[in-house]
Amino acid sequence: MPFKSLLLVLCCALGACGNINPPKPRVFTNNSNLPLERIKLPEGFKIHLFAEGIKNARSMCLSPSGVLFVGTRDNGQVYALKDTDGDLKVDKTYVLAKGLNMPNGVAFRDGDLYIAEVNRIIKLVNIESKLESPPAPVVVYDKYPSEKHHGWKYIAFGPDGKLYVPVGAPCNICESENEIFNSITRINPDGTGLEIVQKGVRNTVGFTWHPDNKQLWFTDNGRDMLGDDLPACELNHASADGQHFGYPYCHQGDYADPEFGKKRNCSDFVAPAQKLGAHVAPLGIEFYTGNNFPKKYKNQVFIAEHGSWNRSKKSGYRIVMVTLDDQQKAVDYQPFAQGWLDQSKDDVWGRPVDMEFLPDGSMLVSDDYADAIYRIYYEK
Repeated sequence: MPFKSLLLVLCCALGACGNINPPKPRVFTNNSNLPLERIKLPEGFKIHLFAEGIKNARSMCLSPSGVLFVGTRDNGQVYALKDTDGDLKVDKTYVLAKGLNMPNGVAFRDGDLYIAEVNRIIKLVNIESKLESPPAPVVVYDKYPSEKHHGWKYIAFGPDGKLYVPVGAPCNICESENEIFNSITRINPDGTGLEIVQKGVRNTVGFTWHPDNKQLWFTDNGRDMLGDDLPACELNHASADGQHFGYPYCHQGDYADPEFGKKRNCSDFVAPAQKLGAHVAPLGIEFYTGNNFPKKYKNQVFIAEHGSWNRSKKSGYRIVMVTLDDQQKAVDYQPFAQGWLDQSKDDVWGRPVDMEFLPDGSMLVSDDYADAIYRIYYEK
């Protein structure tokens, strides 16, 4: 076995499987250094830089007044961005917090910004009136596990008014004694009423609800160390609470785990709505409900594929669209925006993380690798 592969196996066995050999960071000092001309989009779509220098830009949420809040995973900061002159480019950036523990997830409700750290949810009260001098955070809930492996969290308020919070597996592959791992939970806005909503979810860093029936859809990152092409990452559809999506026993709906698969049958679990590419690392997910894109995009699923970290030939690094039919069954899975990965050279200059939609229906895309946020829009 090559030394690099042996190192990966040993690290995962010790519970340290992670970005052992991620793409090397790039430094872009201004927008002229970002090769946006490489991004391939469907006919009629365009892309431009919405914000730059937003170090490690990850999850986003937009307030009704137009403030864009951005979490991070690696630098402990949370940002607020404003376009004050209406030119669809950010001209004011505020740092709302520093030194937080992987504050990846952000969610806005009733004037307050909720932030997900590894083991707790905090909030900044009445934040829009205090951007220049942010208040001290208020702890909402602090009893989530402290394990950092898959500990960074995406959060969002559901149609029921509750805050949904995932808890990833504390390993590459394992059975967890604590049932809160490998799950999606929810709490009330005041931190009470913790419930486990879905189980068997290895690591979701993106979820949303269908605009019509309000059912939950989420991405899930497949396990590592089974080769380049197994298992597929997943787009999942939860038609009810209390479902199980297979981890650690079954992957991609039909592939029994070599270690744990003998304990349960794949037929015991909810299969993915769509198999995605192996190791593409799907993160942000959104249904398109705006009016800027052509009609065929309405209520279809967009997913940010952050990109593989340990595949021999890189995959992902793009925005894809999963097309649903009238019965909400997936019938197509195709690239929508790609070019952050130069496949001929296996070289990367950007990694899409999350999406948010502006009131005009255009799409924002965060990039934690190029420290940027892009705007994609349709122009006839």
